[in-house]
Amino acid sequence: MNRSLEVLKALYKPYRYTIKGKATVLETTSGDFIIKEKSKNIGELYNYLVSRHFNNFPSLIDESRKDVNVYEYIEGINMPLNQKCEDLIDLVADLHNRTCYFKEVSEDTYKEIYENIKSNINYLKQYYNTKYDMYFTEVYMSPSHYLFMRNFSKVMASLDFCEQELDEWYKLVKDETKIRVSIIHNNLELDHYIKSDKDYFISWDKAKIDTPVLDFVNLYKKEYEKCNFEVVLARYMQAFPLLEYEKKLLFILIALPPEIKDGESEFESTKEMRKKMDYVFKTEYLIRPYYAREEE
Repeated sequence: MNRSLEVLKALYKPYRYTIKGKATVLETTSGDFIIKEKSKNIGELYNYLVSRHFNNFPSLIDESRKDVNVYEYIEGINMPLNQKCEDLIDLVADLHNRTCYFKEVSEDTYKEIYENIKSNINYLKQYYNTKYDMYFTEVYMSPSHYLFMRNFSKVMASLDFCEQELDEWYKLVKDETKIRVSIIHNNLELDHYIKSDKDYFISWDKAKIDTPVLDFVNLYKKEYEKCNFEVVLARYMQAFPLLEYEKKLLFILIALPPEIKDGESEFESTKEMRKKMDYVFKTEYLIRPYYAREEE
């Protein structure tokens, strides 16, 4: 990328350039541009999206180079996080509505999904049980370990819920021969949504065709601390009604407790533990009303 960047700087003659993560912003007298490494055929993806009347992405200025693409640079406006997340999910639902279709699948497709999630559940059960056994023998627990032990039963309850729901999900889909798929952005977070003259998604490098629920799962796992996802989920399911097996899969995937990473200090470890326990409690609070409605 360094060589192409120097060539592009000579071509566009920027009066300033700024590194933003993995991208470089060129500010020039003829406009601002952003340069990113090329990882897939974005032009082909853009053409398909335009054919489906979805054009909420930055214009691709130059894709002729081997290693980088040049895009127009979009300057967003500041807005409250909850409002931004709600607008983002509206755009996600629009993307899914415009690109979804039913795809024929082999009889092993759903079985493979089932076995992959089941394997993940079993791994997490072993992972959390191992931590429990380690911490249980401590005479004086650290704050992070005490926080874990205090909430261990809640974590295991989440895993039991996922296991039970997974079995119910498989009963729904095991005889299906089709699956609903769409273009998914597959890299959703608040920083990848820009409100300007219109709504934009940036960072399409991970986009692919898959089950639409993965976009919500990825967004939730990244931004659950910042936004009111009760409203966000309701807006999404109203704009893009999920099939019963999709809704069940969504709840299973977000209910899976995350792994816990030790911090460099006990203070950081305790913050990390609190964050992960908050995830478990927030997720239960998010999905419980949908099961209460079913019971009614």
